[in-house]
Amino acid sequence: MKTDELITLLALDRLPVSYRSGRGSMLATLGLGALVAITMMYFSLGVRPDMDQAVALPMFWVKLAFPGALMLAAIAALLRFGSPGVRLGKLKLALALPVAVVWVMAFLTLANAAPEIRPMLIFGSTWVKCPLSIAALAVPIWIAAFLALKQQAPTRLRATSAATGLFAGACAATVYAMHCTEMEAPFLAIWYVLGILIPTVLGWAIGPKLLRW
Repeated sequence: MKTDELITLLALDRLPVSYRSGRGSMLATLGLGALVAITMMYFSLGVRPDMDQAVALPMFWVKLAFPGALMLAAIAALLRFGSPGVRLGKLKLALALPVAVVWVMAFLTLANAAPEIRPMLIFGSTWVKCPLSIAALAVPIWIAAFLALKQQAPTRLRATSAATGLFAGACAATVYAMHCTEMEAPFLAIWYVLGILIPTVLGWAIGPKLLRW
């Protein structure tokens, strides 16, 4: 068979590759990274001591829902970025919405609070520890996400790398929320977002070198 005939035969038999192919193994790798982060949180930080009381407070679930929703949107983005030519589409809104909601909540909380208590609403008592802890917990998740994507075929390396850091940061923030006792929206809007941004920016900056084929 001549080369031209072989090329023609292969072209006629081509099948589109779904972005869903391989997602099972990818999700398993991401889940393993999250499990390591949960283990790190449990043994190094510990679950908040008043958990039985905290679960009765609506703001506790808001604190979990904010990074949790961002994490799920980031997973969906990673599954799409893993295949060439797949666009985010409406996922862009899903990625922006959790942050927008918590910022609106923070603005309303501060607007209705007395000036003398606003610093406490913003800084709480753990503002230094919070973003650094989230970034630290994101490390095993970040590594797992990169290992999973190395088995895929991403073409937009910088966007994919940023999404990898975003997923790691959001997942780590969800894990950290089980330890953190801060409950105010302004605190979440600043320090949780900063903790999520650290791995996102690092992923954007150095990720393309790690993902390059």
